[in-house]
Amino acid sequence: MPRVLNAVVAACPDLGIGHRGQLPWHPLRLSKEFAHFRRLTSSSEEGKQNVVIMGRKTWFSIPEKNRPLRDRINIVLSRELKAPPAGAHHLAADFSSALALVETQLSERADQVWVIGGSSLYQEMMESRAPTRLFVTQILKQFECDTFLPDISPDKFVLLPEFPGVTRELQEENGIQYRFEVYESVQQ
Repeated sequence: MPRVLNAVVAACPDLGIGHRGQLPWHPLRLSKEFAHFRRLTSSSEEGKQNVVIMGRKTWFSIPEKNRPLRDRINIVLSRELKAPPAGAHHLAADFSSALALVETQLSERADQVWVIGGSSLYQEMMESRAPTRLFVTQILKQFECDTFLPDISPDKFVLLPEFPGVTRELQEENGIQYRFEVYESVQQ
């Protein structure tokens, strides 16, 4: 059975996910939402680690003191870099190369695979034939955005009524309401 690919993202009502290399609501911090991200992307299987795959811009948008993401195998995608950026564990030229790396060199250590951005990487994952889950934090306030999540097509993804460990209750921090949603790819 093929490995399930997971993506985690927080998006405004217009599916905006970034503005000038930051989260759209920056400098506001959504600590509970960030804890949700950390809990999802950190492994729970003994002796293994989750893999986080991200584009170069996403890597550099993470504050240097938080790179690499602790207790996770960090893979950065770039066609330009010749070596992993300082702190990253692995460099891959593209998404398929990153997945091949997971299945070959990292197969014994890797637990779940998580895509954490950016936009083109989400697009590629959402178009793949692999079983896919999207963990979306729907931010219920619009902020200015210049980077967007691709449309979540209802003929490709179904919103799950519930998912273990993910609350459906409305959340609020710093005057911003949001809710967690999980979508699963419809297997053709």
